[in-house]
Amino acid sequence: MKWEPGKGASLFLKPSGYYGSEPFTGHEPGSNGLTFDSQGRLVMNQHGNRRIARKDADGKETVLVDHYEGKRFNSPNDLAYKSNGDLYFTDPAYGLPKQLDDPQKELAFQGVYRLTPDGKVMLLDKDLKAPNGIAFSPDEKILYVNDSIEVKWWAYDVQKDGSVSNKRLLLDGNDQKKNGPGTADGMKVDEHGNLYSAGPGGILVISPSGKILGRFSMGVPTSNCAWGEDGSTLYITANTNLYRIKLSTKGAGW
Repeated sequence: MKWEPGKGASLFLKPSGYYGSEPFTGHEPGSNGLTFDSQGRLVMNQHGNRRIARKDADGKETVLVDHYEGKRFNSPNDLAYKSNGDLYFTDPAYGLPKQLDDPQKELAFQGVYRLTPDGKVMLLDKDLKAPNGIAFSPDEKILYVNDSIEVKWWAYDVQKDGSVSNKRLLLDGNDQKKNGPGTADGMKVDEHGNLYSAGPGGILVISPSGKILGRFSMGVPTSNCAWGEDGSTLYITANTNLYRIKLSTKGAGW
């Protein structure tokens, strides 16, 4: 869907994530995490197609990646560009009809990956149960990834070659379940390095040291957020609703 001030919501792309001829039997066949590349082209995770694709200026769709070592991905879920053009993304199994137990699953793990501009794929971590939201610190020296089954947020040091090291637990969010429905999901970072992440009860604001600074309580499962307008407006997707709120901070890079 597309939303514009003064115009509201309208259909942008259908289908957006599954182009198969057979009916899809799962519950998440469409597109998931979205971002834009340095040329302003929309890049999207396609659950049902099990790949990441880009919409070019002429409307043509280009597949960026769909396999790792000859095996199809589970269902790429969220993604974040590094300023050098590397694309980091997560690959849980939510887009498969039977998810972790789906017979079509070709990989034995749910990975975190890096895709270089020349098409090379690097596996960064295969030990998360359901890697989901992904984001960089403002200086791109830290990569954040959360796990939506474990409800945990992890931090990694980004190395010069694009790999990661020093994996460490940033936040265990299981004690936040009392605050409402939802789990660890999409996230963004502000100019001060604070994380704005979907979590139990809404959007959690998490400091770089893992302290919860505040919460946008949405009351329903909340999936993602994004910076917009001049960079100080936070857009939030929560269940069937889209929200926006003006803040006194801006997104990293604005």
